[in-house]
Amino acid sequence: MGTGHPARKRFGQHFLRDRRIIGRILDAIAPAPGQRLVEIGPGLGALTCPLLQAVGELDAVELDRELIPALRQRCKEAGNLRIHQGDALKFDFGSLCHDQQRLRLVGNLPYNISAPLLFHLLAQAAWIQDMHFMLQQEVVARMAAEPRQSAYGRLSVMLQYYCQVEPLFVIGPTAFSPPPKVQSAFVRLIPYRVLPVVAANPERFAALVKQAFAQRRKTLRNALRNLAGAGDMEAAGIDPGARPETLGVAEFVALSNRLEGLQ
Repeated sequence: MGTGHPARKRFGQHFLRDRRIIGRILDAIAPAPGQRLVEIGPGLGALTCPLLQAVGELDAVELDRELIPALRQRCKEAGNLRIHQGDALKFDFGSLCHDQQRLRLVGNLPYNISAPLLFHLLAQAAWIQDMHFMLQQEVVARMAAEPRQSAYGRLSVMLQYYCQVEPLFVIGPTAFSPPPKVQSAFVRLIPYRVLPVVAANPERFAALVKQAFAQRRKTLRNALRNLAGAGDMEAAGIDPGARPETLGVAEFVALSNRLEGLQ
C-alpha cells in the first residue's frame, strides 16, 4: 500500500503496510458483525477497511486531521465509519458504549505515548472487552514481565492488576512505512470482569506501585518510607528489605489493603 501521505514525526506515525502482517492481526482480532470496534490511530486505513468490512460499522479516533479525508474516501464502500478527530489520551471511550455492549479496541499506537495511553485506557477498563495493539517490543516485554525479571516494573503491575496480558507475535520494522528503528510486537489485553485480587483503595495501590518503582534500586523500606512502615510490610507478609521488583501484584495489593486497615 503506498502511503500518499508523509508520516509526521510529531505524531509518531509509522503506517502499517505488510499484507501478511495485516492478515495475522485480523486473524488474532477475529472481528464479527455486531461487535463494537474502535480503532485508535487508523492512519491510512490498512486495518480500518478490512475491520469495517467484517463488522459493518466502526469508530476511529484520529489526531491528524489531514489524514481524515483520504481515510473516509478509502473506506467509503466498506461500511459505516465514524471518525472522531481528537487526542486518544483525552478521549472518553465510555461515550462510545451503547446498550452495555463493551468495546473492542484496536490500534497501532504511537511509541511516544504508548505508556500514558495504556494508563488512560486502564481507567476506562469497565467499558472495554479487549484490546489488540501494536507497540514497541520493549514495551510489550514490560507489560508481560514477571517479578524478578529486568523488564518488570510499574507498567507490568498496573496492567496485570486490571488485565490478562498476552503477547502474540513480533513485527519487524519493514512492515511499516517509514520503518521504525525498533522491533514491534502485537499484544492482546483482556480486562478482568472480576479482579483476581482487589485493592480496597485503587488510588493508594497505584501510588504505592508508582513510588516503589520510582526508586526500584532501593529496598522497600526506603523506597516507601513516606507511604508505608516496615511494620505494615511485615504484617502484609512482605520483607521490608526486599526490592520492589520481587513483589507480585497480589503482594502490592496486600500492602495497600494493610494500609487501609483491612489486614
